[in-house]
Amino acid sequence: MWKKVVIGAVVVAAVVFGVWRFTQMKTRQLSPEETVTFYMDAPSGPQVEITYCRPSKRGREIFGGLVPYGKVWRTGANEATTFTVNEDITFGGTPVKAGTYTLWTLPGPDTWVVYLNSKAYPWGVDIDGNAQRDPAFDAAAISVPVQRMNTFLEQFRISVEVESDPVTLTLAWDSTMVAVPIRY
Repeated sequence: MWKKVVIGAVVVAAVVFGVWRFTQMKTRQLSPEETVTFYMDAPSGPQVEITYCRPSKRGREIFGGLVPYGKVWRTGANEATTFTVNEDITFGGTPVKAGTYTLWTLPGPDTWVVYLNSKAYPWGVDIDGNAQRDPAFDAAAISVPVQRMNTFLEQFRISVEVESDPVTLTLAWDSTMVAVPIRY
């Protein structure tokens, strides 16, 4: 009797693990992971590393549609986007201590709020797709204007302009772009 129970439990665990791995691999194909690493003043300034997943437009309306206005977005796909810095910086004018943060946004048609949150959220959304960000852990909340681009980006992109003063963190997708100044 116990032997059948153990074998049954092992089979169920193997099936659940297989489905989980298949789903994980499939979502990674649709929204691949990327890491952006840069030095604010190479080679000696603070190092910043951003890890996120890049969803694609695939014919969908993005901002105001797939990503609703006025609702916190985990800023990417699959998992919460992480922002790690090895020295203290200012993020949009707000002092931020060295450490790892999650990056969140509150998109609007003309203005976005970009958050750095000190709590780790493995997935970033609950079962209903709502952002798990806890505002009590916000280390920075920066309001930035929306910029319209002349070209369309099929995949969401986070990039950094290190040659500008200040360094600029850019979030862009579809025809929308926002930029956050970073200093040290």
